Amino acid sequence: MPAEAKVDIGARSATPPLTERQEARRRRILHASAQLASRGGFDAVQMREVAESSQVALGTLYRYFPSKVHLLVATMQDQLEHMHGTLRKKPPAGETASERVAETLMRAFRALQREPHLADAMVRALTFADRSVSPEVDQVSRQTTAIILDAMGLADPTPAQLSAVRVIEHTWHSALITWLSGRASIAQVKIDIETVCRLIDLTEPEEKPQVKPQGPREKP
Repeated sequence: MPAEAKVDIGARSATPPLTERQEARRRRILHASAQLASRGGFDAVQMREVAESSQVALGTLYRYFPSKVHLLVATMQDQLEHMHGTLRKKPPAGETASERVAETLMRAFRALQREPHLADAMVRALTFADRSVSPEVDQVSRQTTAIILDAMGLADPTPAQLSAVRVIEHTWHSALITWLSGRASIAQVKIDIETVCRLIDLTEPEEKPQVKPQGPREKP
């Protein structure tokens, strides 16, 4: 079983932890957002409808999520968290780290493929996000990183390995965009993901050759 990556998924900078009641309310909001997006994509997610569906006041909804983009990016992080749990129950079976990561990302991709309207809404929100949405975008990035590191079986990656992970993340998100826009087939996405995952092989730390201890030198 791959080691769990040491990535702080739950960190929310300068934000106090939510109470149990607040967390339950937040979960209802995210569920309502995902349901509406699944039915009609980005345009179907209207803040007033989300508030009504999740049984919270509109003002309360805006305190949790200042805009639809904030909400949908947070919804993407929530969906990735659910995927991560599913992936941990059935880890990838590839022999190498690059094979396991490629398998993992394609499984996550196919999960999004089953909900194309939801995937489109979340990816569009991620594309539209400005600096005000940085905390939510960071959560998505941390969650994606944790998924990849778990597939690699790494708890303490090197800087070179983290750099490879970032490039893989960028490629995965770009592949989602090109597929959603109809500019790439699933087969093309698979090839691109498998290709970029080979970067992992290039960042494997080299084993230092063991120096054989020398015995005492013989006197001439």
